[in-house]
Amino acid sequence: MSAADRASRRSRAARGPGPSGGSTAYERPFPHPSGAVAPTIPADLMPRHVAIVMDGNGRWANARGLPRTAGHEAGEAALLDVVAGAIEVGVTHLSAYAFSTENWRRSPEEVRFLMGFNRDVIRRRRDQLHSWGVRMRWVGRRPRLWSSVIKELETAQDLTRHNTGLTLYFCVNYGGRAEIADAAREIAELVRAGRIKPSSVDEKLLARHLREPGMPDVDLFVRSSGEQRTSNFLLWQSAYAEMVFQDRLWPDYDRRDLWAALESYAGRERRYGGAVDLAAADARSPDSTAEDAGTPPGR
Repeated sequence: MSAADRASRRSRAARGPGPSGGSTAYERPFPHPSGAVAPTIPADLMPRHVAIVMDGNGRWANARGLPRTAGHEAGEAALLDVVAGAIEVGVTHLSAYAFSTENWRRSPEEVRFLMGFNRDVIRRRRDQLHSWGVRMRWVGRRPRLWSSVIKELETAQDLTRHNTGLTLYFCVNYGGRAEIADAAREIAELVRAGRIKPSSVDEKLLARHLREPGMPDVDLFVRSSGEQRTSNFLLWQSAYAEMVFQDRLWPDYDRRDLWAALESYAGRERRYGGAVDLAAADARSPDSTAEDAGTPPGR
């Protein structure tokens, strides 16, 4: 155990019972080494759910003449710093793409490393995240996933289930298409069993059969490394997400990059398929009726 983790436990013990014991006096995350302070973003412009594709570990390692696994190891600190920054700025839901259903195609050596690494990161960081009030949730498929990884994920979920701070979704053995296909299969079985009618199948019903039905839709979708694609991550939930692609490899990423993405999001106009006809609005005469004056343009 590191000195930081020992200090975290001592502080928690001195504070008294944790969240499950009735206390919500969570520890503040560590500050950024630069002294950077979170920007002030109005609550109505703050995304509720931010999804992050943590990309660029392998390229970061290759550029330094290191094995790809060294890039994954360096990415752990980046994730912890981003979680700290999300808490500081006021994000309430954060999803991290840790291992996709397509990642099984990588070399057996890298897959074995990633399985063990994900297991160890969760075990190593869960107490610290718990002290910050983070509620940890696992989103992904069971088949093929190491039982030791599942055990650590479920232990972390159980430990933090009463926390009321940031909800952190660890997406391990996750794929957006697989999630939708699995939900459709469940619904098909219910139809065959006569428990629901085909005519009752709609978007709301399908959403209830996703891996984490309580997950809010993604407002802001972030990808590091400069690549500009979603890579099968939270496809259903990201239907109306704002996209921010940042040209920084994940091991070099920190909370300041997250804050920059949040500020970009705050400056955008979200219409969800609607539109505002500015020309028509400008053409309104000064003597418009009271009813017209009370009607927002475009509605």
